[in-house]
Amino acid sequence: MTVERDQNEVLSGGCQCGAVRFRASHLGRPSICHCRMCQKHFGSFFGAFVTADPAHLEWTRGAPSLYRSSNKVRRGFCQRCGTPLTYHHPGGVELAIGAFDHPEKLEPEIQVNHDKRLPWIDRLFEKPVLVSAEADAFFASIEPYQHPDHDTEVWPPDDGL
Repeated sequence: MTVERDQNEVLSGGCQCGAVRFRASHLGRPSICHCRMCQKHFGSFFGAFVTADPAHLEWTRGAPSLYRSSNKVRRGFCQRCGTPLTYHHPGGVELAIGAFDHPEKLEPEIQVNHDKRLPWIDRLFEKPVLVSAEADAFFASIEPYQHPDHDTEVWPPDDGL
């Protein structure tokens, strides 16, 4: 079931440490890309992006550093924490879906470079699910230091230390 999305809705996001933040609206087609460069950039099985309109994209804190990953593409990331943020190509810019505060609003609609996918990717979600009270307790004990999933006036917070 695809979730309907208001194209004019302003969505915010940023890197894990909060040094780079953005706001965007008029977002285009969400997708996942299976190419090897996206796998390496994200350190994952694929990259997930949504097309952004540069006229409706605002960097509200910092800006991504750019790495020229090919003769046609630059990839943006946070210089401080390494979070992948952007994909710049001759046709425009795309934003990493996972960097949004509400990535659930950007369900991918298409797969790019499908022939480059890892050979087992189609079976990935058939794998067993780990259910463990010990694992649940461990994950519940983790206190994250990452930026919260909403805009903040100041980051990191002044905690008086």
